[in-house]
Amino acid sequence: MSEPRINERIRVPEVRLVGPSGEQVGVVRVEDALRLAEEAGLDLVEVAPDARPPVCKLMDYGKFKYESAMKARDARRNQANTQLKEIQFRPKIDDHDYATKMGHVRRFLEGGDKVKCIVRFRGREQSRPELGVRLLAKVAEEVGELATIESHPRQDGRQMVMVLAPTRKKAEVKSDQRRRREEARASRRAEKHAAKAAQAAAQAASAAQAAEAPAAKLPAAKAPAAKPEPKPAAAKPAAKAAAPKPAAAKPAAPAKAPAPKPAAQAKPKAPAKPAAPAKATEA
Repeated sequence: MSEPRINERIRVPEVRLVGPSGEQVGVVRVEDALRLAEEAGLDLVEVAPDARPPVCKLMDYGKFKYESAMKARDARRNQANTQLKEIQFRPKIDDHDYATKMGHVRRFLEGGDKVKCIVRFRGREQSRPELGVRLLAKVAEEVGELATIESHPRQDGRQMVMVLAPTRKKAEVKSDQRRRREEARASRRAEKHAAKAAQAAAQAASAAQAAEAPAAKLPAAKAPAAKPEPKPAAAKPAAKAAAPKPAAAKPAAPAKAPAPKPAAQAKPKAPAKPAAPAKATEA
């Protein structure tokens, strides 16, 4: 969608002017409409360009764009696209498999989606269509409070088809889910604020106790005891000067003569070895 023309972009001689509160001003010249918009501090916005003359309104264009964007977002959020989910069964399905598939069927219906239940036949099972009819009737009976039968069981080749439609619209389901999420978010926020308040109160109480504890432990201030006056010191007799004792003269020790060193004795020489006798030469 193209943006509307505003203020000087409006190039027509006359416009049908609507006031900011929705009152009809009438057909005026575009110059007068621009002057009124400037005096009111608003914008002149063309809301119906195909009318003759075009319809313009005095409004805050920035606020108008914001509100339009919010409305478009809400419309997209509330838009519900119902989907067709498909669940397949077998005529001789096991009890546990049947319980699992029924859980899926309930979840899809509670979410506001349609469910297409299919029973597939193989081999000689095609000659027993009553097994499929009985199974689909059981499925419809178990989810009777959540859905209605939109298409009754019908044979289509090797399979039998039944369509279940939810009793609640998907838009209602989505709005309920959104409301529950907002409630849960609000409760968590309230719990967080309460926890913070309790923590702040506990800290304040501990600080007050810590401030009172030192004051309680300090004893009461006592008056200083009077100190006894010091007694005058008694005069001590003057100490007699000790007469110096004459030092006793010690006799001088006789000088000792140095002892003569013994002369070095000559070492005796070793006797000469006798010469070896000469060997006799052979004749």
